[in-house]
Amino acid sequence: MNNLMKNPGLKTIIANGLVFLLPLVTLTANRAVSTCSFAFVLMAMFLLKGSGSVLRRHLSEIRWILIAFLLNFLLVYASFLLRPNEVLGTLEKPVRMLFASAALLVVLVLRPNRKSLWLGVMASAVAGAMFVGYQRWDLGMQRPGGLINAITYGDLALLMGLLSLAALIDLRDSKRSIWPWLTGLAALAGLIGSIFTGTRGGWVALIAALFLFFKYSHLVRGKSIATICTLALGVLFIAYLVPQTGMRERAAVAIDEVRNYFNGTGTFTSIGLRFELWKAAALLIRQHPLTGSGIVSYRSELAAAVTSEHLNPEILTLPHMHNDALQVLTTGGLIGFSAWLATLLAPFIFFLKVLNRRDVSKERTALALAGALLVLSYFCFGLTEVIFWSMRSSLFYALMVFLLVGFCLLAKERDGE
Repeated sequence: MNNLMKNPGLKTIIANGLVFLLPLVTLTANRAVSTCSFAFVLMAMFLLKGSGSVLRRHLSEIRWILIAFLLNFLLVYASFLLRPNEVLGTLEKPVRMLFASAALLVVLVLRPNRKSLWLGVMASAVAGAMFVGYQRWDLGMQRPGGLINAITYGDLALLMGLLSLAALIDLRDSKRSIWPWLTGLAALAGLIGSIFTGTRGGWVALIAALFLFFKYSHLVRGKSIATICTLALGVLFIAYLVPQTGMRERAAVAIDEVRNYFNGTGTFTSIGLRFELWKAAALLIRQHPLTGSGIVSYRSELAAAVTSEHLNPEILTLPHMHNDALQVLTTGGLIGFSAWLATLLAPFIFFLKVLNRRDVSKERTALALAGALLVLSYFCFGLTEVIFWSMRSSLFYALMVFLLVGFCLLAKERDGE
């Protein structure tokens, strides 16, 4: 293995393969994202020797992102040490998200082709739509979700479509005219795949993404992008009108569930249970505002709150708070919330700095916009779901952040900065 890894050509091929596979397997295979993360760490171990100059050259630009993920891990580790009832498994997610920084080192040292990432994203969007389309129409599943739950699948499918749209900025002027068609197909496939799952939480992310495209329209100018955005809105409108998609029905149900909850008759509905959870979360946060209740202990305190406040006991059957911010505030308090928020804000600020610069190449624009879409989408997904609950979605976020940061830094070097 060591002799093989001394071959620079082979290492670059492996790096391109990993960059391509990460988004592809996120929607189509079990445990494959974890396998990719281990592969990035393994490659980084072989690259550590002699890579110090590369890291030092970019450390000032990436230090806050690295600090954010490190701080998130350290606070969970402190909670594990100070709370005797916490289990060792609570450390796995934050430490593996921190080690996802290995992907950054792989990109900076081996310099894989960014088109490998775009191809993986586009392939994932198309394959994901085909997967849930098969489950919906051939298997008759009302809420298909591939190999994971429908909400997370729908969110990630939509994200793949949005990232494909960002890729179009980079690839639209390519000598191969097929690229705009492929990116457009993938963007629409991601949207359609999300619609097939019946996920409603992704609609907020879609609105936020369109706002981001509008905000930076001077950077993403191009008839093809405007056409695809128009087509996407058209697909949404058609999906709303066609009863078989279930979109109009789920929108109407959501409105009725909100109305019934505030009328005091809808605590057993999907949205009603979320409101009950959020009410319970507010109670628990007030009890431990700074440090939270702990990742394990909050379940017993939630049960006590249900009894004392006469909340719907059905919320005890749900695995989490259905809101990322409330979940972190409940388990980690304001301290843990600050660390979690930093893992979103630090990369978001990095990508916005690139977008706000003048005369940035279309390559860097596409990569920075993809990064901003990634962070913004995860934040929006977390408004009605704990998108960071599963290891798959958490690792995908961290790995994609570090991959896109790495590609942005490579593009900066090519721009002569």
